[in-house]
Order: sequence, then C-alpha cells, then structure tokens
Amino acid sequence: MRASPRNGIVDTVIGSSSLGLVLIAVTPRGIASVLIGDDEGALEEDLRRRMCGTLLRYGGPHAAEALPRVQRAIETPMVAHDFALDITGTDFQRRVWTALREIVPGETRSYSQIACAIGARTSVRAVAAACAANPIAVLIPCHRVVRSDGALSGYRWGIERKRELLMRERAWAIAA
Repeated sequence: MRASPRNGIVDTVIGSSSLGLVLIAVTPRGIASVLIGDDEGALEEDLRRRMCGTLLRYGGPHAAEALPRVQRAIETPMVAHDFALDITGTDFQRRVWTALREIVPGETRSYSQIACAIGARTSVRAVAAACAANPIAVLIPCHRVVRSDGALSGYRWGIERKRELLMRERAWAIAA
C-alpha cells in the first residue's frame, strides 16, 4: 500500500470491543483507519506502516469523539452509521471499497460479484487484494465478501471475527 499523502497530525486511540482491541486513526477530514486485533503493539505497528511519514498522536479530540461511535458500529454493524471517512488508496481500491459500502447488512457478495459491479469482471484477485488492504474495518464492510460458493474466505482481522460480524447481521436481518 502506498504511503499516506496526509500532512499534519493524525489522532489515534485504542479501545475495546467484543471483537478485541480496536485502534482508530482520525484526521480532521474523518476516520482514516479502524484496525481490530488482540495486541496493542501489533495494531500500532500496523498503523505506523500504513501511515508511513505521518505524525501519529495518541488521543486528541477527533479520536476521543470517534471511539464510542466506532465501538457502537462494531457492536451493531447492521445499523446505519454515518461516518466521514478519510480514505487513502488507489483508484481501484477506492472503487472496491465504495462497492462494499453499498452491500446491505445481512447480505453478502462474492469477489466476482464485486468485480462485475465495478466494471472489472476479470479482476477478482485484485478485488480480494483490495479487501485485504482495507484500512477501515467494519465501516468499509469487507467482511460481507465471501467466496463464489458462499464459503467464508480470508479476513484481514481474522476469520472468526468475520463469522461473528456476519452472524450478527444475519440474525438482525431475520428478525427485521
């Protein structure tokens, strides 16, 4: 992934969720990263690698305000959440991530369906790579992408987290 073109300071904060620790990076323009994991140091290193050359500041008003809202989104991914996002990626990645945000909670799409939706029918592997490079867990719902046979495939933050998010969304869709 290319280095971030951001100038200035990015506020960060780490909190907890039912899926593990969550690290949030926020710029004045919006949420730039939501990373989920079990090790604080590994999350911080991942963020430093993703935002190479950007000054990261723990705390700050943007991060403090975003944390409880992101925690709610993780706990209730089926509810619409309105977040300003500060997304950095290639044009192709951004097209994939936009398509992912159009998937209704409780539904899934295959990598090939996403490729077709963005007009790149033969780019199924590139779609999978864009999902793996997604810097904003849950808010850009790459967990809603499955293999063509419906089976779960890789998830940047662990297959068990993907399974849990999909179970929550499906349970909500059935109840609705």
